[in-house]
Amino acid sequence: MQNTTFLSRILWGSTSSNSQATILRNIGSPRTSPRGKQQKFRIELGPSKPLEDKESKDFDIQEGEGRFLAEPGSDASVLLVDLKSALEAKRFPAKVRRARDLPFVFVSLGQNQSQDAGGGFNHQPHGHWTPIKLFIGEGKQEGEVFLNLNPVIKKGQFSIKDAEYGDIVLARLAQVL
Repeated sequence: MQNTTFLSRILWGSTSSNSQATILRNIGSPRTSPRGKQQKFRIELGPSKPLEDKESKDFDIQEGEGRFLAEPGSDASVLLVDLKSALEAKRFPAKVRRARDLPFVFVSLGQNQSQDAGGGFNHQPHGHWTPIKLFIGEGKQEGEVFLNLNPVIKKGQFSIKDAEYGDIVLARLAQVL
């Protein structure tokens, strides 16, 4: 599994104690654009609730809603090249219209997981990663991608769910990154 690290420094916070929303703000990347600029965006994860089946309860699997929020002055050209490869997208989106935000539904696949050498995640031994599956768009234009977050080392990754979603996910993310 190929992962694209996109967050070299995450600012973690919440909107208020009542909303239980988590705001992640990307303020840098491992690589900058040829123009010396970096991608900037925020991720808002709303409150989540446990799924009711036994397996989901055993592994602390939860669902919720969130959104990506565009930041002014972002240049995600390098990140989009990396994402095209990691998501196995066949082409770059032709005409990208910037959007203020990009809503999604998420399923958190457990917490405190370790990442193995192949990029997958395990409950044992314990680690600090939280793998999250995102559902972006609707109907035939819905795509799925994994968002993996580690608050201890302040890093995040996008990783492929299925190659068939590569073009859809890349086109959607290009609107807000």
